[in-house]
Amino acid sequence: MTAHMTFFPLGNADTTLLRLANDDLVLLDYANMRCPTDPNDKRIDLPKAIRGELADARRESFRVVAFTHLDKDHVYGASEFFEFEHSNSRQGGDRVRMDEMWVPAAAVTETCLDDDARAIRQEARYRLLRGEGIKVFSRPGNLADLLAEWGLSVEDRRHCIVNAGELVPGFSKFGPEGAEFFVHSPFAWRTDDGLEDRNENSIVMQVTMREGSADSFALLGADIDHETLSQIVRTTRDHENTHRLHWDVLKLFHHCSYKSLSPEKGEDVTEPVEDVRWLFEELARDKEIIVSPSWPIPMKGTADDKDPQPPHRQAANYYKRIIRDSNGQFKVTMETPSESSPKPIRLRVSAGGITLVSSAAPTVAAAVSSGPTRAG
Repeated sequence: MTAHMTFFPLGNADTTLLRLANDDLVLLDYANMRCPTDPNDKRIDLPKAIRGELADARRESFRVVAFTHLDKDHVYGASEFFEFEHSNSRQGGDRVRMDEMWVPAAAVTETCLDDDARAIRQEARYRLLRGEGIKVFSRPGNLADLLAEWGLSVEDRRHCIVNAGELVPGFSKFGPEGAEFFVHSPFAWRTDDGLEDRNENSIVMQVTMREGSADSFALLGADIDHETLSQIVRTTRDHENTHRLHWDVLKLFHHCSYKSLSPEKGEDVTEPVEDVRWLFEELARDKEIIVSPSWPIPMKGTADDKDPQPPHRQAANYYKRIIRDSNGQFKVTMETPSESSPKPIRLRVSAGGITLVSSAAPTVAAAVSSGPTRAG
């Protein structure tokens, strides 16, 4: 079977669906941001779209739902859509089950939460206490302290914990799912001082998908900045795991913010710091696809261009520049196929690489496929 990746148009918000080779579904974040009473809101009806994907795959549950971090634009509406085992009031009806949850450790240990973020934290704690149905990414001191309060140790729940630099158990590119997940972030040491920064402790992964004897790669991040991304690059190089940074598909960090490239926005183009430049320019494969989960890129001189919030025109100009010599594509979720009618961006993974399926007509594939890494 052929695997697919889908990126939903939700404004500056993230939801990505992976349909694996065996039709199992892995959902990364859930942010139902559309206002149903506003006829001019072009963001997708996410619950309807997700239920349609489940029906098409003939699945009644997700094999995995990962919440990369607990910001609203990554979790909004999750407490109304999913079934939560810890809460009788959030069960039954048409709620969708999560066979397994993936969360960063900060999502388990963070306090002073409400609404969707609190529901996710409580569910994560319930599953971790039970010791099944969850993977927690990294094991900082705060997590050890919480486990100790429950009369448990990190070792007692080691089967539920995945550290940066490890593959997530239960998946294999040689198995029926044809996929493996390598964890790049979060780093355990980031919360040793008791501080918890959601963005910098969010989940970043490389997904490898195999069709036949060919591997394709996707680098999927959340809201990390250039400093964390540089640390990922340096750590991966130090461990001689450079192949774990190759990518055919890049889901942009923080909705095309310049801060994921550099501390300086630039006048017309954001010039990245060296480690980030190396990742994006040397480890990209030919005919790469870059996806910005964001509002449309603003035009120079407009009010949106002066907004400090992403997407940033200067960052987008950098990404557009690096694909010019490799027949790549830069896609924005709220611009594809047009601003007036954005549709999910759907990619097909095959032995020939990753192809872009027309957003307007899912059965039509664009002539774009991945190739070898530019730097060899």
